[in-house]
Amino acid sequence: MSKQPGHKARKRFGQNFLHDPGVIERIVRSISPKPDDTMVEIGPGLGALTEELLAVNPRLQVVELDRDLIPVLRTKFFNYPALTIHEGDALKFDFRQLVTDQPLRIVGNLPYNISTPLIFHLLEQGGGERGVVKDMHFMLQKEVVQRLAAQPGDNHYGRLGIMAQYFCRVQPLFEVGPGAFKPAPKVDSAIVRLVPYDTLPHPAKDLTTLQRVVRTAFNARRKTLRKALAGVVTAEQLQALGIDDNLRPENLSLADYVRIADHVTAGNNAAPADVDA
Repeated sequence: MSKQPGHKARKRFGQNFLHDPGVIERIVRSISPKPDDTMVEIGPGLGALTEELLAVNPRLQVVELDRDLIPVLRTKFFNYPALTIHEGDALKFDFRQLVTDQPLRIVGNLPYNISTPLIFHLLEQGGGERGVVKDMHFMLQKEVVQRLAAQPGDNHYGRLGIMAQYFCRVQPLFEVGPGAFKPAPKVDSAIVRLVPYDTLPHPAKDLTTLQRVVRTAFNARRKTLRKALAGVVTAEQLQALGIDDNLRPENLSLADYVRIADHVTAGNNAAPADVDA
């Protein structure tokens, strides 16, 4: 796969173009695209993965932010008239508009600087609505994949993993070294599969409250829960929920956080007590 002339990777877009044929083949095998899938690629770049996906699914849709790459892609794939190129920022893009009779299968080599907010954007759009997203396969910095898949007690466990696992089954697939990209990044990458649940295993009464509880806890992850969540719940309330208030935020499971959030939601919805005049 030769590099297209005249386009240099842009640091501000976090561009590292995948070029290793063996890695590309392995990614496509992992995705296992079908001709009738509604497939969306985020950040096709110079089209190395795009080319292999189009060979199976000529109705591929891509979302590309770098306007200088749009003519490169149109020229390279002129013989695929069903290819749809959306010029825009994936962080602001409404992926729900692409859903037809099939839920979306989303793939992408995501730059580090947008990976976490983009995953949250996709989960909020597709993870909470059954049938919007079938699955997602992303190339990410290895550390981000570790955070997505982390379990309670792990060093990488935090807000990203908890909220991803609220919506999805997270499956790390394989690691990719820097040599698979041009220019080569300074870190290892990894492929991860995210599959939204048809039925959430631990549904919260109010998602916004759950997000607030998790964010507040991990903003003070080195403190005990009693201190980290002091403005949200009391130590006595945590104990009543069967949660040790001396634990740290990284020791609680998703189910624990949902239990705390539901308690907070119930308290916020409680009828105000009568006040004597």
